[in-house]
Amino acid sequence: MIDVLAIVGPTASGKTALSLELASRLDGEIINGDSMQVYKEMSIGTAKIEPAEMRGIPHHLLDIKEPEEPFSVAEYQTLVREKIAEISSRGKLPIIVGGSGLYVQAVLFDYRFTEEQVDEQLRAELHAELEEYGPLHMHEKLMALNPEADIHPNNTRRVIRAIEIIKSGHEKTDRKLALSPMYNEVIIGLDMQREILYDRINRRVDDMVARGLLDEVQQLRERGIRDVQSIQAIGYREIYAYLDGEMEWAEAISLLKQNSRKYAKRQFTYFRNKLPIFWIDALADLEKNIQKIEAFMQEKNRQRRIGIIEEQI
Repeated sequence: MIDVLAIVGPTASGKTALSLELASRLDGEIINGDSMQVYKEMSIGTAKIEPAEMRGIPHHLLDIKEPEEPFSVAEYQTLVREKIAEISSRGKLPIIVGGSGLYVQAVLFDYRFTEEQVDEQLRAELHAELEEYGPLHMHEKLMALNPEADIHPNNTRRVIRAIEIIKSGHEKTDRKLALSPMYNEVIIGLDMQREILYDRINRRVDDMVARGLLDEVQQLRERGIRDVQSIQAIGYREIYAYLDGEMEWAEAISLLKQNSRKYAKRQFTYFRNKLPIFWIDALADLEKNIQKIEAFMQEKNRQRRIGIIEEQI
């Protein structure tokens, strides 16, 4: 049987609707797969599902951190693997849903952390920054810290490690991603034409503003929350810049939309390069997509049974 189902895709691609339908049909429980939806008081800007929309389906790892607390990939890996075991023990199907590819990858595959660690908050901030801004931004950050660093911009791993060493003063650390999966997993990816996705993203931002994004960010700012990992998220740093007088409102919203579109593009690149995904058309008929997913899961189970039998022979 499938141990874990994951649903990934860029922002505004329809992951929530699909996950609710699959969880309802497959007797599943949903685990948050978004690195920013773990934070309390940050619901509008992270497009967090509202309790009234959950259809009675349990959702895990939402609102588990205060906005000023750090959150790392290593901590997420531990928490989610515990949740997978807990949900499975009840005979339910764990379904991870989100757009943070690195986090999902660290759970489903043999992604190991060395004993020697750099500052966890620094590490989490750098990886969140990489996922949202991209490799070129991180290389420029390194050059500002050490103009003599001889590392190619595309060598993201070395760039990140170099920044960690400079900013933390620690020795080098390493992570190893093994190819072997930790579970009999199925990863579903939602795809759509970029022009349509970008239009959906723009409209989502407008909806966030209408629902009170400014008030949400103002409340965080009034609490004195700044220069922490959570506020690096798209939708928060742009509004902070507006509230700090660094740009006009229209400019902040335009930048928020632009950054969201760029992030979606990087999400697609990460998913396609790093994860074995079964892609479906996000705009296709929901019922047909459900049938395709169920057929794919059945075929993977069949292949697994054949593999087990061959090992026993």
